[in-house]
Amino acid sequence: MMRLLMLRHAKSAWDVPGAADFDRPLAPRGRRAATMIGEHLATHRLLPDRILCSSARRTRETLIGLLPVISGDLEIRITRDLYEVTPEAYADSIAALGGSAKTLLLIGHNPSVQECALELIGSGNPALRDEIAEKFPTAGLAVIDFDHHKWSELRPRTGRVVAFFRPRELEVVGSEPPSDDE
Repeated sequence: MMRLLMLRHAKSAWDVPGAADFDRPLAPRGRRAATMIGEHLATHRLLPDRILCSSARRTRETLIGLLPVISGDLEIRITRDLYEVTPEAYADSIAALGGSAKTLLLIGHNPSVQECALELIGSGNPALRDEIAEKFPTAGLAVIDFDHHKWSELRPRTGRVVAFFRPRELEVVGSEPPSDDE
């Protein structure tokens, strides 16, 4: 079995004058959410052995927020192939760059993260699929399992959605409430 963790980057800042979209940093709320998602991954043993991350600043900063709590041997590939591309390009990148990972984490952007997840899901809890279709928020995380043995075997509707996490739900479960700097 293989597991795909699809993570939309955390909340970015829109108040940086003159910054290009590619160079937008995380907002304070986004930095907190990235750390919270990392802690959630560690607590629930959803640890990747390979990470594919868009090269945009906000995705790289999301990755930085995860790293302190997802220790161990893992491969990280930062690629421009996950920035401003189609959902099909996301699936192609997963198939081509997933390597031998049993658990692969992809950190990317909407709408491609959301649409790719929906294209890959063929079974699992229909309520989770509906939630993903309704809204895939910043720092949202979909967990999709596959019966394949190689990422190159990835095909549409062959995944089984097993979980969908939103930062606001995790805040309620055990983190400190957000501060007023948002």
